[in-house]
Amino acid sequence: MSPDSAALAELETLRARFAASGMVGRIGWGQRPAVVVVDLIRGFTDPASPLGGDLTPVVEATGELVAAARRAGVPVYWAEVAYAPDLSDAGVWPLKISAQRLLVEGGEWTRLDARLDRRPEEARVVKKHASAFLGTDLAARLRRAGVDTILVAGCTTSGCVRATVVDGCGLGFRPIIVREAVGDRAPLVHEVSLFDLDAKYGDVEGLAGVLDTLAPARTDRARGAA
Repeated sequence: MSPDSAALAELETLRARFAASGMVGRIGWGQRPAVVVVDLIRGFTDPASPLGGDLTPVVEATGELVAAARRAGVPVYWAEVAYAPDLSDAGVWPLKISAQRLLVEGGEWTRLDARLDRRPEEARVVKKHASAFLGTDLAARLRRAGVDTILVAGCTTSGCVRATVVDGCGLGFRPIIVREAVGDRAPLVHEVSLFDLDAKYGDVEGLAGVLDTLAPARTDRARGAA
């Protein structure tokens, strides 16, 4: 189910108002991008999970994004939430969302969605919070690799994707949110989150345009300019 036309029209009205007040600018791409895939584990992509939903289009789009990044020599980082069996590292989040207790390291719900593949040379960043940056070494890894632009995919748009984009922007990275490669349980929440992220913290771009920018010749030219 998609958000109704009235809700979408209200977002367009707000977009014009925000733009008039100096929001909705473009951050743009830097010289060295990387893909950051957030939480596309079975706990979120399998409808059988209490936390999950059918994110098939998101998984498929992410697969296309990752394949294009590999062809272009662009690094891919996989950020995934997972806790110790005794939940000693889970903090207070499971008090708010009790099903978070299912996301135990090594369990069925913390496995990467089987439709995606993580290569041995691609880093898995285990996180304990919504943001892929909070309490992890992701920022340090990106800086060591010279990355200045993060192409964000995954779920959920209103939760872990949003937190990752906001923190990434605050840490000085240029967030590009790939529209088709992010998703949420609720379509309206998804659209509102994309609207707000695009207005304030990063650029929402369509998959086709991102794939075109990632084409190896374009990426090589960007590296040569660095």
